[in-house]
Amino acid sequence: MSEQFLNLTLKVWRQENNQTAGSFKVYKAESISTEMSFLEMLDVVNEGLIKSGEAPIAFDHDCREGICGMCSLVINGVAHGKDKATTSCQLHMRRFSDGETIVVEPWRAKAFPVMRDLIVDRSSFDRIMEAGGYVTVASGNAQDANALPIPKIDADKAFDAAACIGCGACVASCKNASAMLFVGAKVSQYALLPQGKVESMRRVQNMVNVMDSEGFGNCTNLNECEAACPKEITVENIARLNREYLKATISAD
Repeated sequence: MSEQFLNLTLKVWRQENNQTAGSFKVYKAESISTEMSFLEMLDVVNEGLIKSGEAPIAFDHDCREGICGMCSLVINGVAHGKDKATTSCQLHMRRFSDGETIVVEPWRAKAFPVMRDLIVDRSSFDRIMEAGGYVTVASGNAQDANALPIPKIDADKAFDAAACIGCGACVASCKNASAMLFVGAKVSQYALLPQGKVESMRRVQNMVNVMDSEGFGNCTNLNECEAACPKEITVENIARLNREYLKATISAD
């Protein structure tokens, strides 16, 4: 199929810093190739803004390969856009129509304050991980693969949970701004493996306590988080988080 070009209208959230009020600004995005990614389209718009003497639109990005989790954009009301299992950087402009108006805004959550334009501060996720999202047990040299047998179903589930890139789409899509899917994934990737069981009770209590202190909301089981997750992390991990937390609470009593 031959390359096509679009003329679009963008309504973009602009906010100078976290101390000022923001608002939507309207820009034209013209002659945009359908082969471009969404972030490449924003690059083109920014080139035009710089040439006209206006500050470019600030947005997060790094790998642009769907791995880093930095491209946190709400596009037409949907975290990362309308494509399932796709990050903003993987969304291509062929998914839009000529003449379309596209609304672009940052994650909306108390725990993710807007720093500038489309950039939010997600260091709350870092503090949750610092509270226990790791293994401190000295394991020594790497063992042979068959020295510590792990059921394949557990290994697969742990690997699936570890695929979480911490982008925060689950929080942005939840009406309560809950981080339960993120925390559930990080707890699950260790709770399912023998190396992580040594610290399992302390880990889940510490991570949940920090999650609550950061101002994230509670889960009401609407599953919007699973639908928005670019890595298709399932709500099964939230159920496992609840079980792990209940076990830790009962043991502490």
